[in-house]
Amino acid sequence: MHKTSQAATTTVIVHPRPKRRGPDDLTYGERSRLDEARGLAAAINLNVIHAESVPIAKPNPATYLGEGTVERLADFIKEHSAQLVVVDGHLSPGQQRNLEKAWNAKVIDRTGLILEIFGARAKTREGQLQVELAHLDYQKSRLVRSWTHLERQRGGFGFMGGPGETQIEIDRRLIGDRIARLKKELVSVTRTRGLHREARRRIPYPIVALVGYTNAGKSTLFNTLTKSNVVAMDQLFATLDPTMRQLKLPSGRTVILSDTVGFVSDLPHELVAAFRATLEEVLEADVIVHVRDIAHPESEAQKRDVEDVLKQLGIEPDGQRPVIEGLNKIDLLSDEDRLALNASTKRSEDEAAISAVSGEGNDRLLAMIDAELANRRQALAVTVPLEDGETIAWLYRRGEVLKRDDGETAAQFSVLLDEADTARLEKRGIPLRRAAE
Repeated sequence: MHKTSQAATTTVIVHPRPKRRGPDDLTYGERSRLDEARGLAAAINLNVIHAESVPIAKPNPATYLGEGTVERLADFIKEHSAQLVVVDGHLSPGQQRNLEKAWNAKVIDRTGLILEIFGARAKTREGQLQVELAHLDYQKSRLVRSWTHLERQRGGFGFMGGPGETQIEIDRRLIGDRIARLKKELVSVTRTRGLHREARRRIPYPIVALVGYTNAGKSTLFNTLTKSNVVAMDQLFATLDPTMRQLKLPSGRTVILSDTVGFVSDLPHELVAAFRATLEEVLEADVIVHVRDIAHPESEAQKRDVEDVLKQLGIEPDGQRPVIEGLNKIDLLSDEDRLALNASTKRSEDEAAISAVSGEGNDRLLAMIDAELANRRQALAVTVPLEDGETIAWLYRRGEVLKRDDGETAAQFSVLLDEADTARLEKRGIPLRRAAE
């Protein structure tokens, strides 16, 4: 849906939460989740006229929400002519249809809203294919003729304008055909990305991937470190398509820094699967930097959400791949909290207190990345003829030279090299041995 029409879409947000005994005041986490739903809606310029958290004892099989809540909201929606209701949960196709009938308005759930944002933001061909594939998988069970009571409908991509007559007439066979074609095209696009990845391996540069909760400041950190101008906004899902730039570490070593899509709580499994190709940069990374908004009240909960998505990708926080936490936005902390955080992280080997905006702490973060990559290197004794200036320069460029002794015809090096560089050096026919040998 175009931004001009989105801006005119009057929207109500409903966040279902468990009903508790006693006072029913919102917890901080529940208020934060409601604020996040507002932020998701704002990401595509929806005009949110009302947002509330609704207690439910247990989900109603027909409408998810309780009958009284549905009736009360129906009056409000009618009175304010709301066009769209976002239920910040996961609705079955039947529950979605029943709510649309009760409210005479378009209804989407959390998955539908996030897919709509992804559809508006994806810029690369791969990202667009993945969005459409996830969209069709989500929609195929929801293309039913009982939606014809909705008058404000249109055809075309997106959920919020309703399926439209054209979409309603599309049968599942045609959708299946389209899904098959998209998967085939996506394989081709992903193969191209794989070739690019293979080319980087041949260079080869280590990959450092930035991951984190959406709006944690990954793109701002990426821009600060690489002096780039990647889109960095105070907005959920400002980054969708992965961006990569070269970065020099304090040791002089070159790495490729990758900025990836942000995660959110309760990220739909369909999206993790659909964007697996995009997130392959994380799977291929030598070091992962988990950027956290340490000033956010729900920082610990956000950390768990990111770790859950990483687990779905097959990356365990305590696994072989090193994960460094960049505790970002310390510039938003009080002086007392900042001093306490700096004191605690100085004793840590995998945490750095940073500010992507001011640059504070970034030197320590880069040094930690350097150290992690150095841990993967092995010490080698290498003999290079003095006339082979190309290989000598390559050793200084690719490795960390610890010692050099020049003889009459050859130079003896003690150097730290990655496994991939070691194999490349062996292909050159250069005599070498492990330092421990």
